[in-house]
Amino acid sequence: MKMSYKPLWKLLIDRGLKRSDLRTIAKISSSSLAKLGKDENVTTDLLLRICAALNCKLDDIVEMVEDSPEEKEHVPELQH
Repeated sequence: MKMSYKPLWKLLIDRGLKRSDLRTIAKISSSSLAKLGKDENVTTDLLLRICAALNCKLDDIVEMVEDSPEEKEHVPELQH
């Protein structure tokens, strides 16, 4: 499983906002914005700042998605 920020981009579109607007109102760096755009890991603090700036909940901006078959090949299985 991995994180996807597609709900965040949809929320911005629904509110008529651009990524640059998000960067300004949530006070996030351009590198953090780039990580979000690539569905890379970001801090919980960053996600909470975005939620506060957009007056929304975490599940409004993030969703969990299944790994692709290629990604699953590179993840070691947990030993029980």
